[in-house]
Amino acid sequence: MESTIWTALIIGFLAVLHQADAYFLTIDAHAEECFFEKVTHGTKLGLAFEVAEGGFLDIDIKIIGPDGKSIHEGERESNGRYTFPASMDGVYTYCFSNKMSTMTPKIVMFSMNVGEQPEKHEPEVGKDGEVESNKMEDMIRELSAALSGVKHEQDYMHVRERIHRAINDNTNSRVVLWSFFEAVVLVAMTIGQVYYLKQFFEVRRVV
Repeated sequence: MESTIWTALIIGFLAVLHQADAYFLTIDAHAEECFFEKVTHGTKLGLAFEVAEGGFLDIDIKIIGPDGKSIHEGERESNGRYTFPASMDGVYTYCFSNKMSTMTPKIVMFSMNVGEQPEKHEPEVGKDGEVESNKMEDMIRELSAALSGVKHEQDYMHVRERIHRAINDNTNSRVVLWSFFEAVVLVAMTIGQVYYLKQFFEVRRVV
């Protein structure tokens, strides 16, 4: 019984790692990229994304149902997490749009999660005639959801760390360039003053 429990937990953990994979997508200026997920009614869907590089770190997001109606639309979003149950059978569409950008491509990290299809479990009657609930499946499902949340949080923290590091490097480069520019200006002013004073005294001597 104990080996069966551990086997189920390991399978659930591997399933979470498979479902929680994050992908990086490059979206060119004036371009739009869409992804599709075919599910059945009642299935829990999830989308998490964050703009890692490009411009002001913003992107347009759109989630469309099988009936063509918009489930969510967002403009110039930097990150987001959306979870919703499928209201009907069919293909759900996720679109990232960079059409508002004139020349800057965007790099987006995202992950799409598809939950298990809801099933109606008939209660099992034990030897003593009592109704036994499947607590093991519930525990594995809760553990899978918790691990998925941790995995997503790690991915987002990694992306944020990359963004802040890039900002710091850019700021440091600007500080170095500005310091170099100030040094060049000071040297040029010093040379100019020396030359001006030299010319001034030479003119006075001639007079």
